[in-house]
Amino acid sequence: MVSTYMGRSRWDMINLLLPGHPCFIFLLLSLLVIPSLTGLTEAQSKLCRTSCGDIPINYPFGIDDGCGSPYYRHLFVCSTSGQLEFMTPSGRYPIRNITYSDPHILLTDPFMWNCQDGNNFRPTRPFSLDTSTHFTLSSQNDYLFFNCSENYVIMEPKPMFCERFPEQCDSACDSSSYLCRHLPECASALRSSSCCSYYPKATESLRLMLRHCSTYASVYWRNLGVTPPFNQIPEYGIRVDFEIPVTMRCLQCQDTAKGGGICGFDTETQNFLCLCQKGNATTFCKDRNNSQHSRVVAGTVTAVSVAGAIGIGAGIWFLRKVRTKAPVTHGVQSNENRLF
Repeated sequence: MVSTYMGRSRWDMINLLLPGHPCFIFLLLSLLVIPSLTGLTEAQSKLCRTSCGDIPINYPFGIDDGCGSPYYRHLFVCSTSGQLEFMTPSGRYPIRNITYSDPHILLTDPFMWNCQDGNNFRPTRPFSLDTSTHFTLSSQNDYLFFNCSENYVIMEPKPMFCERFPEQCDSACDSSSYLCRHLPECASALRSSSCCSYYPKATESLRLMLRHCSTYASVYWRNLGVTPPFNQIPEYGIRVDFEIPVTMRCLQCQDTAKGGGICGFDTETQNFLCLCQKGNATTFCKDRNNSQHSRVVAGTVTAVSVAGAIGIGAGIWFLRKVRTKAPVTHGVQSNENRLF
């Protein structure tokens, strides 16, 4: 017996939902794409992560594209293990800490010498910064160079050398520096290798030193927050200072009385955007005269369109395959050709 519904066979009803029919396309778009877009535009500010591991991520930084200031775009990565990393032309470096009150970040360089190495010097690479960014190497860094060639590097006690050769004083590597005589955390780690202290003026001078020295280590002076004379202690690492661009639009955006948004930017134009709970604003979240922008942080739109395309493509492939294999029954449905 032929099963019918409102004058149509069940197979005819299924044909309405096969690829190419408008009902089929509308149904898949409704199920796959529209709910996803709705979920994305409900809370734009929630797309910006506020921490990575135990390190807070505040303005001007962001680890999600479109968050923070465009000056620091694509410079921070949060690994799958929750390690925040800083990207420079010389590589990716783990971040130990970020201080916003005294704007700087502390980096560790796994290629530099450490106490465990002793006289066993590993291959290293010079740390460098992109000069087009708003980062600078802190003047609170000191550099120690180990096992340097005396034929190419001037290694002498700096006070004595500067008295004899004042015009070459800046080029000397101080072999009697305090840090060489009191290596942080491991005063007696070096037994037979030489050590001298020299502050490179630029990345190129650091590369030049490493051509004639086995390795190096960066030491920064951590402020203990107490009165002098013992207000700083040396620790291994690289201190990098940064600028916080302060704008009236960002201050208004962050103002809780005006909606408490998050400062961000348009990922295409890099113009300022205030990321709010229900979309993006060009001023602040509670500005009634401001038109809301539906553009979301880069990556999320792509994810939706890809997911929708995959879902639609999979549905089309499956139904085409079923339709090709379905027997010609002239509308008669039996146990042999039943789809469900």
